[in-house]
Amino acid sequence: MTAIPDFLRIDPDTRRVSLDGRNQAFYSDPNRVYGLLHQHCPTFFWEEQRQWFFTGYDHVNLLLRDRRFGRQILHVASREELGLPEPEAHLANFDLAERHSLLEIEPPEHTRLRTMVNRAFVSRHIEKLRPEITELAERLIDAFDGQGRVELLSAFADIIPVTMIARMIGIPDEMGPQLLKWSHAYVGMYMFKRSREDEHAADKAAGEFAAYVKTLIAERRREPREDLLTHMIHTEHKGQYLTDDELVSTTIVLLNAGHEATVHQIGNSVRVILESGLAPVELFRDEAATERTVEETLRLCAPVHIFQRWALEDAEIDGVSLKRGDKVSLILAAANLDSKKFSDPLTFKPDRQEGQNLSFGAGIHFCIGAPLARLELNTVLPILFRRLPGLKLAGVPTVKDVYHFHGLERLDLVWG
Repeated sequence: MTAIPDFLRIDPDTRRVSLDGRNQAFYSDPNRVYGLLHQHCPTFFWEEQRQWFFTGYDHVNLLLRDRRFGRQILHVASREELGLPEPEAHLANFDLAERHSLLEIEPPEHTRLRTMVNRAFVSRHIEKLRPEITELAERLIDAFDGQGRVELLSAFADIIPVTMIARMIGIPDEMGPQLLKWSHAYVGMYMFKRSREDEHAADKAAGEFAAYVKTLIAERRREPREDLLTHMIHTEHKGQYLTDDELVSTTIVLLNAGHEATVHQIGNSVRVILESGLAPVELFRDEAATERTVEETLRLCAPVHIFQRWALEDAEIDGVSLKRGDKVSLILAAANLDSKKFSDPLTFKPDRQEGQNLSFGAGIHFCIGAPLARLELNTVLPILFRRLPGLKLAGVPTVKDVYHFHGLERLDLVWG
């Protein structure tokens, strides 16, 4: 059995765990910790987070689908009743942008909003984007191919997902760098290391982001186009149209979720493939092999680690008694490493066929952008390794703080 490192304390009898999420030894290699939790205490109370966490595949899969749990709570109980604090004034812009987010609401509002955007993300529509993704990937590689060295995130991984989701919505390519700045500040709210400065930066970004989206909404009302924003503005569901606040929230969540996770997954996947020592020419030898490789990188290094749920009523899960208003966390990335579901789970095995990973979630909040993310990964990874034979890591990649998203800060590569 693997020794427990000094920065992690596990008491299997009480199911209490002490772990500083900001500890670099943790977030640089979270899979090691997740493996230990599976060994000793797959369901545990994380003392620093003051919350119950679930890592077992079956429990996470169940909780993602269990309608006794939801992403919001104030639709069934008041703040006063639950003892929740009032919203903080310095996060007013951020809270407004999140108020109607697809990630944060429950039926019937969630059903209405998701119905209005879902058609654009079904696989048969998304597949039509493959030529655009291919052209963009090839053009970006053309720009650094002769250099023999590149920082992959800034030169490649950052650009493709944000460009594609922006084009779908109807935002010009030249806005890409600004969208990235807003998004990076915005998702600072989801990091363990979050500070007051991070909160102010996220709120400022949310305000500017929302103001920009409102200008786009006004433009599309005057001059409709063949894009997703126009579709959302002019489509009704049971006689209702989206309000401006709903349009802003939906556009922001589509932009953020539509590229942040894929950026991280491109970097994570390239790192895993290079560290595996397996030949890329074999991993991407055909469409089926490529799909298996992509799914295995998603399983082993999920870009989204933690997804939270509120108990909407009293419930018991794995012997844990939960009251209405309790918040629980599901570690999707750890569920993908459950040895009861996946053999030798910490090893990269692109030929494994042991079931679906949970990297995109499950249930009504299953990631609406999963078909787009999968298409982008299945398209750009084979191009990258084909165009840059002999690709190697140039030093140790630096990893971002883990919480909601998990990925690299830098990925320096050399080839030739």
